[in-house]
Amino acid sequence: MTETNTKSHISPPCILVIFGAAGDLTKRKLVPALYNLRKNDLLPDNFAIIGVARAEMDTAEFRSRLRDEMKEFATEKVEPEVWDWIEQRLSYLSGDFDDEQTFTHLKDALEKLDRERDTSGNYCFYLATAPQYFAPVIQKLGAAGLTKEGKDRWRRVIIEKPFGSDLKSAQKLNRDIKRVLKEDQIYRIDHYLGKETVQNILVFRFGNGIFEPIWNRRYIECVQITAAEKVGVEQRGGYYEQAGALRDMVPNHLLQLVTLTAMEPPVSFDAHAVRDEQAKVLHAAQCPSPAEAAQRTVRGQYDAGVIGGEAVPAYRSEPNVAPDSSVETFVALKILIDNWRWSDVPFYLRTGKRLAARDTEIAIKFRSAPFMLFRDTEVNQLSGNRLVLHIQPDEGISLSFGAKVPGPILNIGAVNMNFDYEDYFGDVPSTGYERLLHDCMMGDATLFQRADQVEAGWAVVAPIQEAWANGPPPDFPNYEAGAWGPKEADELLARDGHSWDETHDIRGQNRLR
Repeated sequence: MTETNTKSHISPPCILVIFGAAGDLTKRKLVPALYNLRKNDLLPDNFAIIGVARAEMDTAEFRSRLRDEMKEFATEKVEPEVWDWIEQRLSYLSGDFDDEQTFTHLKDALEKLDRERDTSGNYCFYLATAPQYFAPVIQKLGAAGLTKEGKDRWRRVIIEKPFGSDLKSAQKLNRDIKRVLKEDQIYRIDHYLGKETVQNILVFRFGNGIFEPIWNRRYIECVQITAAEKVGVEQRGGYYEQAGALRDMVPNHLLQLVTLTAMEPPVSFDAHAVRDEQAKVLHAAQCPSPAEAAQRTVRGQYDAGVIGGEAVPAYRSEPNVAPDSSVETFVALKILIDNWRWSDVPFYLRTGKRLAARDTEIAIKFRSAPFMLFRDTEVNQLSGNRLVLHIQPDEGISLSFGAKVPGPILNIGAVNMNFDYEDYFGDVPSTGYERLLHDCMMGDATLFQRADQVEAGWAVVAPIQEAWANGPPPDFPNYEAGAWGPKEADELLARDGHSWDETHDIRGQNRLR
């Protein structure tokens, strides 16, 4: 039985403006997400979408292009009636983001749609652009008067990652956009937080009385967070040469998972209350010297290998990658949080390309029970219990505990209890962006990063960036495609007496040791 809130969740009338509408994100995620929202009756009739990009095309061509692309990227079979509703609300504006005329034309188009669709002057601007356009686009929106709110209208801006490339650039970007926007108008998006399991962390921890009392250093030995991908950099070599695994994944995705796992109970689910507690976790993260940071991190780059029986190339052989590149495609690190709840509990993070499986999870390893009761039995060791929150590809929760093996001799075997979202609640087609788009339209910023969170995240990785900049990179490549990264990643945990949690990307297989 599920508990539901009968209050209507249809978003208010508004216009969604997508900058970079001719790019991959729009066709792969945003338009399919809007389709799913409409199918679930979460979008109002007074709604419209304007795509803005440099590509030369008109509205009819834009609609036709997205109609064809939906056949490939929709999360389920497209229902003509639902798609027609979306298509009728699609329009397109061709223009350069550096040209002020683009924003003059956009203002005219918005005013026209306001009258036609009765959208109450509410605008949501989605910056699905290259990062260098974030501040200039926002500044030009402000100059055109498009960010000015009134008593009965709102104006909001969604900003994609990466938000800066280090602490200094993130601080500058925050300053630049805050000259135009108030903090409550800024929605810094992290699509990981659109995952059901990520959202469920708060419900799991704070809505169940059996877990929160043991969610601390007395009972938890370590926390492991993995974000592994089987794919390589594909056509993103140019971007990856500038970013690397550390910048691409750690300050945003992985540290967001850390904060949700480690935060104190907020006073409410109000956005400010939740984000206050998340920020406290980042501020409590130990700030090591660059020398200590180097000891707590491992970086790797994939070589050629075999994945799923198919030969795949080395990173240095990928398109738009330098043949002698020293950019990391894998990073593992150890973080310590200096507060009462988590003192001396290591948080191990790893992420990488061309790994053995596609798997994102949070594994909680509990301390082992005292062995003394079993010392005169056939039991020669006791394993700690593990709780694993599976985020992708299969969202669910697993719990491992010990039970007596049937028979006259006392032996303990591992038992795994697996909860799968799809099996229990049914399959809900999703791109991961539905909740985030809807929340922005509703004015709920709980799952979006605040300025201080972004800067605190970069502050956590700043010593690592400094250590890596001042020290020579390893002898790359140092792991084969299809492995779990370089051997040094295993040694990072072995020094503390730990090992990485076993992961699999096949539903129903044992995911725990």
